[in-house]
Amino acid sequence: MNITEILKDTDSPKGFSIEVLPPLKGNGTAALFNNIDKVRDFGPHYINITTHHSEYVYRETSDGQYEKLRIRRRPGTIAVAAAIQKRYGTTVIPHVICSGATVEDIEYELIDMQFLDIDNVLLLRGDKAKDDSMFKPAEGGWMHTTELIGQVNRFNDGFFADGTPIKHPGKKFHFGVAAYPEKHEEAPNLEMDMKYLKEKQDLGAEYAVTQLFYDNSKYFDFVKKARAMGITIPIVPGIKPLAKLTQINQVPKTFHCDMPQELAQEAVKCKTDEEARQLGIEWAVNQCQELYRAGINDIHFYTVSAFNSMPDILKQIL
Repeated sequence: MNITEILKDTDSPKGFSIEVLPPLKGNGTAALFNNIDKVRDFGPHYINITTHHSEYVYRETSDGQYEKLRIRRRPGTIAVAAAIQKRYGTTVIPHVICSGATVEDIEYELIDMQFLDIDNVLLLRGDKAKDDSMFKPAEGGWMHTTELIGQVNRFNDGFFADGTPIKHPGKKFHFGVAAYPEKHEEAPNLEMDMKYLKEKQDLGAEYAVTQLFYDNSKYFDFVKKARAMGITIPIVPGIKPLAKLTQINQVPKTFHCDMPQELAQEAVKCKTDEEARQLGIEWAVNQCQELYRAGINDIHFYTVSAFNSMPDILKQIL
């Protein structure tokens, strides 16, 4: 089932989806499947699988010097997506990103997904490298999501990146993009950021998933402005339940989102991870209930570190 059909399914007025990470290099899928098992009976509409391309690390050598190495900590996004699809029979949406990937890398990912009968993807630029002051594409890669969309569109039209016709084209890919209710950290302002979202829609994006937020008013204002700009695609709200004490300070900083005063006042009272987790459950439940009441048909959960909270949340909102 393609993502557009899922998001338009009025028979499921309280839908949800989850995002998972591929296992770290050297680990198996047991822990991942155990986490998915915690929510499978609630019927997620689809499962997103993140992509993490290679990054630079510094390793000390025997002579006390440091060498710069490029490693990939979480390979296997497409393989994991295929394993989830086979095991659970649910729609999977792998992330395809510009970061760390060449045009050829991306083309091979598209080919592999067609072989595996995966035709839903989320197209993203990806994060900049930790040591870089600004995003730098891989040599022979894309700088912007719009360029990545162009490659997927050409592939859908039956052409490889070099213009060679595909002899036996497969099913076309359905794709979504990211949206930022509190603007992307690199955008000069929200209006410019939304202009880029409109451009992605015009290039064929069928939906957008938002960065996480804790203040629903930010989401509602964003959607209102988006509609006024002619952005008509579904805008799926992204929710990340707080799951431990360290996230109270780390999440707003890492994801560039504000924590509402009411939540902040309760968060500083937490003394243990369990207290923070219970606060995260309560806040997420209230957010989701308000979103569903407003007519939202699908909520996307960023579940990293929060899988143990998901059953408690889903029991209260579905």
